[in-house]
Amino acid sequence: MTTSSPHKPSGARIAVQRFGTFLSGMIMPNIAAFIAWGFITMLFIPAGFFGAKSPFGWHWAPVAEILGGGGNSADIGWQGAMTALTQGTDGTFAGYVGLVGPMITYLLPLLIANTAGRMVYSERGGVVATIATMGVILGTDIPMFLGAMIMGPIAAWITKRMDRLWEGKIKPGFEMLVNNFSAGILGMLLAIVGFFAFGPIMTGISTVLGAVVGWLVSLHLLPVLSIIVEPAKVLFLNNAINHGVFTPLGIEQATETGKSILFLIEANPGPGLGLLLAFSFFGVGAAKASAPGAIVIQFFGGIHEIYFPYALAKPATILALMAGGATGVATNMVLGGGLGFPAAPGSIIAVTAAAVGGGVGNLLVVYLSVALAATVTFLIAGVMLRASRKRDLAAEAAGADAFGSAIAQTEANKGKRSSVLGTLGGGTATATLTRPIETIVFACDAGMGSSAMGASVLRNKIKKAGIEGVKVTNAAIANLDGAADLIITQQQLTDRAKSKSPASEHLSVDNFMNSPVYDEVVSMLEAQQKGAEPTAEAEAAAPVAQPASAVLTADRVRIHAGSATRDEALKEAADVLVAAGAVTPDYLQAMRDREKSVSTFMGNGLAIPHGTNDAKDAVLGSALSVVRYDGGVDWDGDRATFVIGIAGKDGDHLQILSSIAELFSDEDDVARLNAATTPEELFALLSAVNEA
Repeated sequence: MTTSSPHKPSGARIAVQRFGTFLSGMIMPNIAAFIAWGFITMLFIPAGFFGAKSPFGWHWAPVAEILGGGGNSADIGWQGAMTALTQGTDGTFAGYVGLVGPMITYLLPLLIANTAGRMVYSERGGVVATIATMGVILGTDIPMFLGAMIMGPIAAWITKRMDRLWEGKIKPGFEMLVNNFSAGILGMLLAIVGFFAFGPIMTGISTVLGAVVGWLVSLHLLPVLSIIVEPAKVLFLNNAINHGVFTPLGIEQATETGKSILFLIEANPGPGLGLLLAFSFFGVGAAKASAPGAIVIQFFGGIHEIYFPYALAKPATILALMAGGATGVATNMVLGGGLGFPAAPGSIIAVTAAAVGGGVGNLLVVYLSVALAATVTFLIAGVMLRASRKRDLAAEAAGADAFGSAIAQTEANKGKRSSVLGTLGGGTATATLTRPIETIVFACDAGMGSSAMGASVLRNKIKKAGIEGVKVTNAAIANLDGAADLIITQQQLTDRAKSKSPASEHLSVDNFMNSPVYDEVVSMLEAQQKGAEPTAEAEAAAPVAQPASAVLTADRVRIHAGSATRDEALKEAADVLVAAGAVTPDYLQAMRDREKSVSTFMGNGLAIPHGTNDAKDAVLGSALSVVRYDGGVDWDGDRATFVIGIAGKDGDHLQILSSIAELFSDEDDVARLNAATTPEELFALLSAVNEA
C-alpha cells in the first residue's frame, strides 16, 4: 500500500498541532466533569435556573414545594436551601455542603493536573502533578485552571527525570519503598513551591489574560479574534483553541457571571453551517452532493471537522468563515449572550443545553448569534462559489470537480501526492495490501469527532460487505501505539500519524462521509478474506520474503564496554546495515532526520533507530543490527543500552522485531541480555526468542 510521503514544509504546522493537541488533551478527558459543574452552576446559583424568576414573576422550578416541606428547609426557605447546596451553610443545613465553589476550586483543576501528569509520565506523574497543583490552588484565590495546565506537566516531567537518577541502581525489594517515598517527598516540595511561588505567578498571569479579554470587550474588539480562530480551526486546531484557551478563561468568567461569551467563540456552529449551505446551493459535483449530509453531522452532531475540507478546497471561503464568526461573537457581545459551561461537542444541542440556564432571553440571543453567523457566512461564501461556478463546472466536465482539483493542486504545490485520490472528485486508487489487515484505526486530532464518524462509516461498510475478523476503532493521533495494521486520517493529519506509528500502513481521506477510500479498503479486505489469487504481474513483482535468520545474523551483533554519543551509535548502526547490503550510505542521514522529528527511544534501555519514509530508495533489503553499549548512550535525555538499527523492506523484519519488542518488555529478559558476555551469547538469546 503506497502512502503519502512526508514533506519538510509541514514541520511547523505539525509542531503547532502537537502542542495544541497536548493542551486540549488535558481538558477533553474531563469534559464530563465540566458539564456536571456547569449544570450545577446553571441550576443553583442565584442567577441560575432555580434562583431566577420568569418574566411573569414566578420561579421557573417549584423548589419551594420540594424543599419547603417542613423542618429547617421551611425555616430558611428554598432559596436558602439552594444557597446551602451550592455555597455551604453556617450549620442550619448541616447535611448540605457547597458544590459550585469546591468543584471549580479543587475538583476541576486537580482533574486537569492528574490528566496532564499521566500524559507525561503515566500514573506516577499524575499523582505528583496532583499534589503539586494542590499547592498552587491554595496559594491563589481564583480557579487555577491555567496553573494546573502548567504545573501538572512540569511536575510529571520532574518526576520522570528524578526516577532516571537511580534507574537500575535500587536493590531488589526496595523499589516500592524508594518510589513511594521519593514521589511523596517531591510532591511535598513542589506543593510548597506552588503555594509560595507558582500560585502568585499564575494569579498574575490569569489577571493579565483576564484584563486582555476585558480590554477587547471594552473596546468592542472581541470579534477580531475570529480572524485568528477561524483559519486555525480549519487547520485542525479547533480543540486546542477551544479547550486549551477559551475553556479555562471562560470557566473563570462563568464563575462570576453564570455564563461566558468565550465558550461560543470557537464552538458556534453557525459559520460551518453557513459554509455547507453555500456548497449545497452553489457548489458543484460531489461537494454539492455531500454538503447536505455534512450539515446534519456538523450542526446536530457537533463535528466541525467535517466542513474543514470544504474550506481547504476553496481557501477564499475562509474569509467568509471569519466574517461569520465575527458576526456571531459581536451578537453575543452586544446582547449579552453566553454559555454556562463548554459546549462539547459544538452542536446546536450542546449549545442549547449550555445556554438555557441563563434564561429564555439568553437562549434567544445565542440562537440569534448562530443564525446570523450562518447567514453572513452563507452570503459571502455563496458569492465566492457563484463567481467560480463556470470554472468549476468546466473542471468537472474535464473529469475532476472543483473540490477534487483544488485538493490535487494543494498537494502538487506541497510536492505531495496521496496514494489514494481520496477526494470528493473521485479518481482511481492505487492502494494495495502488503500485509494482512486485522485492525484499522481512524485517527483524528482529538479522537472523538471526525475519527468516530469515519470509523462508524467504514465499520458499517465492512459489515454490509460481510467481512469478518477486521476490527475498526477510532483514536486520537497522540494515542496511536503502533499496533494498528492500517491507519486512516484526514490528509492534513497524515504526517503526524506516520510519526506516531511509522510501522503501520497509512491512508488519507479528504471527506469523512463518502470518501472513495472507504470502498477501496472494503474491496481490498474482500480480496484478502476470499484469498484472491494474485495476478501474474503481482506475482512477478512480489518480493521473496526473507527468513528471520537472514534479517539478523551473528556478525551484526556487537558489545562495547564503553559509552557512545547518539550520533556515534547511529553511525555504527548504519555502518553495520551498509556492510550487510541492506542500505546505502545515504541511510545514515535519514536516521538522523528521524531523530530530529521523533525520538526512537523505546524504554527499558532500548533504542531502535531507523530512517524516515523519505529514505525508501536507500533501503535495499531487510536487516537488523544490534549493539550493546555497557556504558550507555545518552539518547536525548534517555539512557539507551541496546541500539537496534532497522532497515525494513516489504515487512520482512517485522516478525523478529516484534519478538524483540516482547523480549524487551520483560525486565528479567532484559537482565539476561545485559548479562551476556559475548556477541555470540547475545545473538543466541535474541534468536531463541524469535524461534520460540
